[in-house]
Amino acid sequence: MRKLNEVLIGTGTEIYREIIPLTLLSLTGSAVLVPAILFLPVPLTLLLLPLVYMPLLFGSFYAYHRKAEGNKLKIRSMLGGAVKGFMPSLLLGLLFALLGLILWSTWWYYGGRGSLAGRAVAIFQTYFVAMALVSQFYTLQLVIQREMGIFKAMGESVKLFFRHPAYTIGAFFQAVCVGAMLAVTVVGFFALFSGMLSVYSYKAVHNVLNPDEAGETAEEQGPGGAVYAGRERL
Repeated sequence: MRKLNEVLIGTGTEIYREIIPLTLLSLTGSAVLVPAILFLPVPLTLLLLPLVYMPLLFGSFYAYHRKAEGNKLKIRSMLGGAVKGFMPSLLLGLLFALLGLILWSTWWYYGGRGSLAGRAVAIFQTYFVAMALVSQFYTLQLVIQREMGIFKAMGESVKLFFRHPAYTIGAFFQAVCVGAMLAVTVVGFFALFSGMLSVYSYKAVHNVLNPDEAGETAEEQGPGGAVYAGRERL
């Protein structure tokens, strides 16, 4: 399995090559997100995120998956993927919204008391929510790359998290850092984040699901570029 820094370097190279179509994918998703943030009340905006933006994010993941299979990176693929993955992405979005609500209510109730015990409970709940979010890092890609149902993908994502805890936490942390840096320039976030995340998420998850691929590729090329047939992948 490749190291995480190699995945990050490969992601940067791919983003540089496909910057225009990836930007178009991001702008398509942001076309829904921007009006919601600017004009709708906060409760409706929070409802719109899992209902609309998560399927569009799924569509972006799906479009890049199709590109990795040899197809062109198209907005049509993104929209088709959003329709195809509406229910899985909606359920995952509702889970994220629930975790966010738990975190907010915990700090509102316990954090405002000013007691050491209350803060300890709030910190523990924050840790719980953070680990729950990290454990779902693989879910959407499992639905796309392995064609799993959403609940099976959620369970498998948790298993992969416990199997590769350092890798998963590192990958999640890098994705959050990239999002935070792009959020400093709001235009950059809306124009780039979902496209960049689709590349990074695909490569990071594909690396875990196909750990022997890098080694096999190197062996197959071998001295003089010979190809070895008949080797079965695990």
